[in-house]
Amino acid sequence: MSVPAGPPSQTTTTIDHPATDQPAPALPTSAAPSGTGVRTETAPGAAPQSAPHRRGRWIDHWDPEDPTFWRDGGRKVATRNLWISVFAEFLGFAVWALWSIVVPQLGAAGFTFTVDQQFWLIAVPSLVGATLRIPYTFAVPLFGGRTWTVVSALLLLVPTVSLAVVVQNPETPFGVMLLVAALAGVGGGNFASSMANISFFYPEKEKGRALGLNAAGGNLGTAAVQFAVPLVIVAGAGIALERAGLMMIPFILLAAFLAWRYMDNLTHAKADFRSFAAATRNRHTWIISFLYIGTFGSFIGYSGAFPTLLKNQFPEVTLSIAFLGALVGSVSRPLGGTIADKVGGARVTIVAFGVMALGAFGAIQALESHSFGLFFGSFLLLFVATGIGNGATYRMIPAVFAASGDLAARTLPDDERAAHRTRIRKAAAGCIGIAGAIGAFGGFLIPRGFAISNDLAGSLVPALWIFIGVYAVMAVVTWAVYQRRGARMAAAGI
Repeated sequence: MSVPAGPPSQTTTTIDHPATDQPAPALPTSAAPSGTGVRTETAPGAAPQSAPHRRGRWIDHWDPEDPTFWRDGGRKVATRNLWISVFAEFLGFAVWALWSIVVPQLGAAGFTFTVDQQFWLIAVPSLVGATLRIPYTFAVPLFGGRTWTVVSALLLLVPTVSLAVVVQNPETPFGVMLLVAALAGVGGGNFASSMANISFFYPEKEKGRALGLNAAGGNLGTAAVQFAVPLVIVAGAGIALERAGLMMIPFILLAAFLAWRYMDNLTHAKADFRSFAAATRNRHTWIISFLYIGTFGSFIGYSGAFPTLLKNQFPEVTLSIAFLGALVGSVSRPLGGTIADKVGGARVTIVAFGVMALGAFGAIQALESHSFGLFFGSFLLLFVATGIGNGATYRMIPAVFAASGDLAARTLPDDERAAHRTRIRKAAAGCIGIAGAIGAFGGFLIPRGFAISNDLAGSLVPALWIFIGVYAVMAVVTWAVYQRRGARMAAAGI
């Protein structure tokens, strides 16, 4: 196995300890094919096989499903890659959400944008981020997970430096501001590449936990930036919006360095275009993607809009507490997956949509009575429900595809069933990528919905009523396809 500890130009045949540069025992490689560049056992007196020299930290043999391989070093390597990936994805979400907390402060910095323009600045990063998720997924097999983590981290410098430049001049045209806000969408693409990369490192039985940690850690970046930016930009006299971008630069450079120094590329990580093609032909891909707009899309959409909603609707409240929404939404995501494991993802998703509708109704009542406490509490309830719904809907994907594969396999000859189940499992992986991309478009739809509602009715209430109606439709669809008595999938306990 070839995992160097030194600079990328080095190549060794052992796993190096990242802190000391001392070689650790090589992972077991008895099953490795010849010519893989893995350290192999040699007969007494025989010359040891040398590994081919390659640039970069490439692992040519990786078999996490082998218990011995996993126990004798595989888990340690995977864990190291996971935590650096979490940090890089955390920063990606933070950059993605930067404009959500900068926009409410633009007025204090001398900008005179309309409410509609403000919501455009909030919405467009989500639109770009959602669009980038599919190509970012395929970047990992094309360039290597370590390499792409370095590149995608350094790309975050573009939106942060650009933001720091344009917010210093209140005369900056809105079109330029919109373009710079769109650049923040690269942070949204990081989620897809990070999840794809980590999925290659872990065995099937541990992928759920690893991907859950990766997703939750990334989501926390939204809450962190909404907490930190208001404190940083007002430190000292006046308001310095450029600090919102500048404060991210050291962390971005640190993430890129850690990825370059300690992460690994896997030779066996190949792009599986067939799995994506198979997923597009499966109706459950599009049903789950629709539901994911309601769960993850709501989380991103409300996270982006919430600081501006508070600023515009309750200007008398000066305490910076908008970050709490994204925070509770992030930490509740793993809870949704855990509950779904016990009672079924479809049931939890239906309940989540019901609670989201209740939260939106509470927000309507709060706007009509101008009650800040009710408004804030209703949105926190909304955020918790989106987080639980995120975990539950994501958990449905492997269960739905496994159940649909078993139903179809009953009609196949015995010698074709194993191959069919393999195809279904790969289609489920494709669905995860597609649903993650489509769901993120909710981050664009919700802020634009608020903007249109405000323009046409002078109030956010019509938009909230529409959201309630959409959640009701999504709950009915979930029930009709996966829970209704007599439905093909109901007996599977999705």
